[in-house]
Amino acid sequence: MKTTSHFVSGAGLGLRRALMSPLADVPDSAIDFMEIAPENWIGIGGRFGKQLRQFTERYDFLCHGLSLSLGSPAPLDETLVRSVKAFMQEHGIKAYSEHLSYCSDDGHLYDLMPIPMTEAAADYVAERIMRVQDILGQRLIIENVSTYAEPGKEMSEQDFVRTVLNKADCDLLLDVNNVYINSINHGQDALDYIRAMPTERIRYLHIAGHYDEAVDLLVDTHGDAVKADVWQLLQHAYQCHGVLPTLLERDFNFPAVAELLAELDMIRSYQAETLNHAAQAGASYVSL
Repeated sequence: MKTTSHFVSGAGLGLRRALMSPLADVPDSAIDFMEIAPENWIGIGGRFGKQLRQFTERYDFLCHGLSLSLGSPAPLDETLVRSVKAFMQEHGIKAYSEHLSYCSDDGHLYDLMPIPMTEAAADYVAERIMRVQDILGQRLIIENVSTYAEPGKEMSEQDFVRTVLNKADCDLLLDVNNVYINSINHGQDALDYIRAMPTERIRYLHIAGHYDEAVDLLVDTHGDAVKADVWQLLQHAYQCHGVLPTLLERDFNFPAVAELLAELDMIRSYQAETLNHAAQAGASYVSL
């Protein structure tokens, strides 16, 4: 149900076109907020435009961009940023997030490529984020991404993310599934990564399913149910940083709506469990 609060809360779901008809009749209380990729909706009218309006009038919404390409060597697409700003105003969307990656140079690469984790790259990306924030008139939320290579790496991923957050004075969308994927793909400690993130910068969380390509290679597909290890890492994130709004991503292989809503209920159960433990301990959250 749409609220007048400045941000979202509870358990959210990424809205995809294939889900619009199945979700049309669910109770408002089943989903606390939604998220869409603005590039897929800017300028869309007709039947789909009307359907989108029906959802944005019912629920709190966030924008999660796909093509801003913050780390690209190409000039920042300020036209896109202005279009996103207008789209957000049109639909009352509360915030805009983007990936800490790049996806274009002289043309679109159709994938989220890893930014070299260096001080120079952090400076470059931070300047571009600050320009985006100037145009938007609000803070940008950046997301840690899943990667399959780490070219030019000079610092840990968590140090790189923290450096960009501090230099740009922006916020963080902490993708728990991406942290888990990178822990397997690159041998990093997922628990330490979560603990290292600055609580005051985290606006919300993502959780999703992935594909086990091999014992040492996971692929961020968003095409399956959330796995047990990722649920455990979500609990760890709550214990470290408190209960935060959490969104379930599912991009294809859509199950019955009841299964998606059951995963949202799982999120809420972990949120409630964390709050209950914190109340018993007499603290706002439990730190590990």
